[in-house]
Amino acid sequence: MINAIIVEDSRLARKELKELLKAHPQIQIIAEADSAEQAILLLNREQPDLLFLDIHLPGKNGFEILEELDRIPLVIFTTAFDQYALQAFEYNTIDYLLKPVVPEQLERAISKVEANLEKQGEHSKSKKMSLTDRIFVKDGNKCWFVTLGDIRLFESKGNYTQIHFDDQRPLMLKSLQQIDLLLDQLQFIRINRQQIVNTKFISNVEERFGGRLKLSLSTGEVLEVSRRQANRIKLIFSL
Repeated sequence: MINAIIVEDSRLARKELKELLKAHPQIQIIAEADSAEQAILLLNREQPDLLFLDIHLPGKNGFEILEELDRIPLVIFTTAFDQYALQAFEYNTIDYLLKPVVPEQLERAISKVEANLEKQGEHSKSKKMSLTDRIFVKDGNKCWFVTLGDIRLFESKGNYTQIHFDDQRPLMLKSLQQIDLLLDQLQFIRINRQQIVNTKFISNVEERFGGRLKLSLSTGEVLEVSRRQANRIKLIFSL
């Protein structure tokens, strides 16, 4: 079963999408939202596998909603506007469907979702990488064999991930979510939606106004921890 949330301010559009989804019983709609504020609360609480997302919503647009999340589920955009398609694929986007949604296009999008989730499941079953493992990185004409323990930061760049080690910052054609599944969660911490940090490089943790945390790395970078991840960081560092 694939748990999904619909975020759409039109009641009629939500009803039409749910009718189309009756042909796909593997999709379970666990919640609906008609505003940005409600959507953010539901998504952070329910952590669905899949999100059907409109772009124009009361309060914030669909992209601003995604920016508020630490974990972005697989996203199928459902919108009446085609000018945002390129921007949409900077996120964890499976497909971009124009309204009115065509059943055949929805079926293809759901097939992509199933394939993606199957691949994620294979990654999660695989052996976690150790700090002594080496990974091969190719960016343009340059290649590196990098020891995992020497990587201080993984940073999301759309469908790519930027790897920070020494003075190098090459890109890998893997999403941050795919990489996160292979990392030791005690050694590498997801501090926000876009960044995973190697704990051995953290030199200082500072609590800021409002309970937000700021991390300083031994290499000089200063990083912000999202509110959602702050409690985990405090437990790890006994704050």
